[in-house]
Amino acid sequence: MNIHKRFIVQFFIQLILIFILFFLILISISVIIGFSNTKNEVALDLSKADDSFVSNRITISGNKATFNDELKSLAANQNGWLLVLTQKGDVIGSYQAPKQVPAHFTQSELAAILLQDSSVTAGFMHWLLKEKGAEPYLLLFGRKNMGTRLLNDMKADVDWNNHQLHLSAAILQQLNEEKGWTQLIDSTGNVIDQYGSPKEPLSYSIQDLHSLSRKKHDSIAVYFDEKSEQTIIVGIHNSNSPSKLEVSLINTMSKGFVIIPVLLFLLLLMGTFWYARKFGVPLIMMMKWIQNLGSGLFEQPQDLHQRPIMLNKKGKLKRKYRLYKDLIATLSQLTETLEQNEAQRGKMTQTREEWISGLSHDLKTPLSSISGYAQMLESKNYSWTETETREFAGIITEKSTYMMDLLEDLTLTYRLKNQALPMAKEQVDMNEFIRRTIIYFMNNPTYNDKEFLFHPHNETIFASIDPKWFQRIIDNLLANAIKYNPSGTKITVSISSIEQHLIMITIEDDGIGMDNETLNKLFHRYYRGTNTSDSGSGTGLGMAITKQLVHLHGGSINVKSAPQRGTTVRIILPLRIRENEVVLDKL
Repeated sequence: MNIHKRFIVQFFIQLILIFILFFLILISISVIIGFSNTKNEVALDLSKADDSFVSNRITISGNKATFNDELKSLAANQNGWLLVLTQKGDVIGSYQAPKQVPAHFTQSELAAILLQDSSVTAGFMHWLLKEKGAEPYLLLFGRKNMGTRLLNDMKADVDWNNHQLHLSAAILQQLNEEKGWTQLIDSTGNVIDQYGSPKEPLSYSIQDLHSLSRKKHDSIAVYFDEKSEQTIIVGIHNSNSPSKLEVSLINTMSKGFVIIPVLLFLLLLMGTFWYARKFGVPLIMMMKWIQNLGSGLFEQPQDLHQRPIMLNKKGKLKRKYRLYKDLIATLSQLTETLEQNEAQRGKMTQTREEWISGLSHDLKTPLSSISGYAQMLESKNYSWTETETREFAGIITEKSTYMMDLLEDLTLTYRLKNQALPMAKEQVDMNEFIRRTIIYFMNNPTYNDKEFLFHPHNETIFASIDPKWFQRIIDNLLANAIKYNPSGTKITVSISSIEQHLIMITIEDDGIGMDNETLNKLFHRYYRGTNTSDSGSGTGLGMAITKQLVHLHGGSINVKSAPQRGTTVRIILPLRIRENEVVLDKL
């Protein structure tokens, strides 16, 4: 096993050990907290205990059951009593049971207790005690339902006709001792008599009754008298408040989690030293590499002999770096990409400077002509004929128009770049639109040396375009096909559809074509395929503007060309077709 594999195995084992240790710590703390929470819950309410808890604290020998001191203490603190019954209902063990509790329970009595009959004045919780080799026993934990008992005592004394409770002194004393309260409400929900309930409402709505039924701090008992349609409500404060349990739970968790930060700190400290020794050096080298890239030095960190630190003499990764070979490969690719981008940026800068220089020359040449002819017209030493004056004016107009076109192209290309060109699209019949454009070029005497062919779509076809700017697209492409090809060139324009979703406009010529360098830079704003000294060769912005305008129409443009094999330009746009005078959107 080589070092790399041993390192991976060691790294994996370390992680597994840390995970197991951390998992055991969490399990231990969870068990401790869970056990403490269970004890706290049972201490506040014995009814929360499970079967195993009570079974471990009760001993049954023969026909007698005994309770340990802890269980007795819990029952006494919660003002309750304990009973152990056989399957036949015989009581074989008791603790603090009231005198009226019988020594034998019938099945009907047990049913009322186990199913929580509302008329029973005591509340019971029950568990099954399973003994080996014997039938299970029943443990009952009973607590007086003071609210139900008080309600049963007072409802006989209520003056239903006069709407008064008429509470006896004994009932008042018990209400005060239990911190209880009682109210008498009529059929409309209004309180007509009450005692000891300053926090309860004087008139009950459905929402108030719902909230009262959900109170966890009070035990509520209710009696409805059908004859008078009045209701008595009795509430007894529950001393085993959930807030006590919550406070106890918070205290237990606080104590239980004191050890967690200490253990985590120790684990973090040991892990820090381990990983710093094993993995720190490779990471530092890669950080230095990234720092070199940020400072513009596109190479790996090198040693004193100007050799890459991470590579051995054979040009391979050293063993301690092999774990990070994927990251190192990514950094190598990033270094190469950044180096290429830097070279490309330099070329773009040079191209831009050349374009600015050519643009300055293009402006200077017509300005020189305009200035020269203007000085000639201004000269007092010679009188020009009308024909000569018109000729001079025509040259000045031509040069001015060229300069205006150049400035408009500059403005347009930057408006397109900044997405500040408004578009007013409308549904246009593309067959008729292209036909008119081709007729315009055919009727221009300047272009008589070229042959034009048009193949329209076989049915009426519509597209959503801005006529002004789409006209600029078609004019630019046709002008280029005319300008850069010799006499006799055939220019073919055709319209077709693709699966009734797209329209394709193809402009094809059989002229001189373009080489790969020109084709690759055709849409660059800073590139022009002709010599800038030729003032009639254009501004170098036409194809860049054309591409941006096509994109604004939601379309795409593609150019294929080869030297002496002509050029093919394809424009693809979203399509709308009109059939039987109904426009159907196919998108």
